[in-house]
Amino acid sequence: MKITDFIIKDIDPLDERLLMGDAQDLFSQTTYSHVPITRNSVYVGCLNENDVHCHEAEELIADNAHMYEIFFVRTDTNWLNVLEAFAQNNTNLMPVLDESTRGYLGYYELADVMTYFNNTPFLNEHGSILVIEHGIHDYSFSEISQIVESNDGKVLGAFISKIKNEVAQISIKIGGNTSFNTILQAFRRYGYVVISEHQEDAFIKDLRERSQYLEKYLNI
Repeated sequence: MKITDFIIKDIDPLDERLLMGDAQDLFSQTTYSHVPITRNSVYVGCLNENDVHCHEAEELIADNAHMYEIFFVRTDTNWLNVLEAFAQNNTNLMPVLDESTRGYLGYYELADVMTYFNNTPFLNEHGSILVIEHGIHDYSFSEISQIVESNDGKVLGAFISKIKNEVAQISIKIGGNTSFNTILQAFRRYGYVVISEHQEDAFIKDLRERSQYLEKYLNI
């Protein structure tokens, strides 16, 4: 299934010659955060529901063009970039335009794009999630893949989940027939800090046993 299979066409964009009341009526019938606006059948932006309800119903949409939020994707936009556009614009509706013009073709709904994401191997394939940290200038995805694959693992997906104080946090999903503990120890040898907890982690088990022994010794 392609991401374009999720394009929805059941709501027509509003012509800016209509009234704000028309936009208010449309929002009352949907749960969308934005509605697309066109000028002479060409997409010019979206109106935010919160902004629409702050105006009188008799006002022309065109008289409030300064409120238009301009965001969209095209039919050839990769699904990850589509998901990024949703996040950057804090919306649950994303207009889809023709590849070369601003011709409006329909829209994506955030829930549908998340469903598409859920069907990727990163989420639906069996595997383990590992979260590691390293200096932002010291890690590389080629090294991460080499560490996993040299220990008979398979990288099903990886992304930067956080960057703070010059430290990058990388989330990895690992599959394959391998000892997960072996991979954990390999990352530590390469200077990565493992911040996710795993039952298979012999290093953590050893620390806990030592801690319990020390606590028992101190209580004697």
